[in-house]
Order: sequence, then structure tokens, then C-alpha cells
Amino acid sequence: MSAVEVIRADVLAGVPHGFLGRRGGASGGVFAGLNVGAGSSDDQAAVAENRMAALAAVRPGATLLTPYQIHSPDCVTVRVPFANGVRPHADALVTDNPALALGIVTADCAPVLLADVEAGVVGAAHAGWKGALGGVTDATVDAMEALGAVRDRIAAAIGPCIARASYEVDAAFRLRFEEADPANERFFADGRAEHAQFDLEGYVAHRLAKAGVRRIEAMGLDTYANEDRFFSYRRATHRGEPDYGRQIAIIGLPG
Repeated sequence: MSAVEVIRADVLAGVPHGFLGRRGGASGGVFAGLNVGAGSSDDQAAVAENRMAALAAVRPGATLLTPYQIHSPDCVTVRVPFANGVRPHADALVTDNPALALGIVTADCAPVLLADVEAGVVGAAHAGWKGALGGVTDATVDAMEALGAVRDRIAAAIGPCIARASYEVDAAFRLRFEEADPANERFFADGRAEHAQFDLEGYVAHRLAKAGVRRIEAMGLDTYANEDRFFSYRRATHRGEPDYGRQIAIIGLPG
């Protein structure tokens, strides 16, 4: 296994964290690299090895927890490992336990890592369009606040996700956002007839700012366009590939 690539955000300096792509890892074929998708048809021993390598690169010695992601706005507070290894159906986790590391798995959706260093509280959120519109980042900030974080002290980083240039949507998709808030029109650029290009990263940053987060870093890394660095569900779909890999974003507290 070659060394994994860990992408770190300046805004989270001093906090153990990382956005990992596909570089390194034990998987092959369409999953070549650091595929951490337990729900993929990849060899599960390779997936487990990849997850261990990712954790070791970010927060060695911690217990990695990832939710069973369902594109919801739901956030779960965790202070101990999941009972019997049963993962909650949710799309964000928060903790104040330095023995735990939180992980979010993505393949075009936006991974969001958050921290209030002074309070000793971290969070991780999976923000696809549905969860983002539903308020998954709002729920994460609320849950962090319940653990003692102060929202205007929280720093947040938005990791590799599909960029507007790569994210074509139809008119019905655009209408959902504009009906929720007419100002959301700014996150769409006109495309071919009855279609538009959606800025998921920009929308997620907007929701974080609206929730009171003042320090936000958008990494500006397009999963679809950077095949050598990232897995992409949409790219795999466009190519008619049978399956696709997933990457992971991890955050924890200093231990």
C-alpha cells in the first residue's frame, strides 16, 4: 500500500483532521486506491485496511465512528463507541470525547468538518444536496452548541465535492431551492435548456454562515474532474461503471 494523501484545512490548524481522497490504499479495479465504502462491492478486507490507514494518517489510536448515511438532516451526539457496532442512521456526528474520531464518507457530496477548539467539541457532516437543503449543517452546529461549543467560535472546512462546473441539474431541482428561499437563485448558473449548474460548495458555505459560523474554508476541490485524486459517483454513472469508490473525511480531538 502506498502512502495515503491527507488534505488539511488551514482553518482547522491544530485539530487532528483530514480529507482523504483515493491516493494510496489497497483496493483495485474501479475502486483503485483508498476506497473506504463498506457499502461498495469492493473486497471488504481491503476496505477495512483502507479505513485503518486513513485513521492512522489522521488520528492514530482513536476509535473511528461513521454513521449509516441516508441523506438526512439528522445529527447524532456520540460520547462512546456505538453499542454492538450498530451505526445510527444519520448524516452527521458530534463529540467531545478525545478517544473518538468522526468520519464521513462521500463520493461527490460535501464533507464538512467542524471544531470549537476552546470547548473541545468537533463535528463531521455529510452534506449532499438533500441534506444540505434540509439543514444537516444547522443540526450539527446546534448539537455542537449543546456540548458547550460557541457557534461564532466554530471553524468549519468544506472538503472535496462536486463543483458547479461539473454539477448539472434540471429545472425541478433548481425550483426546490428557489422555493425554499428565492435568494438561492445565486447558487445556480444557467446551462443548456431546462438545466443549470449547481454550486453545492457555495450553498453549504452559505448555510454555515447563516447558522452563525464565522470561519469557513471551502477547499475548492472538484471530485468529478480530478479522477486521479477522488472518487465520484456521478463520473462513474456517466461512464456506466458497475460501482464506485468512496473517500473519507475524519476529525478528532487531540489525544
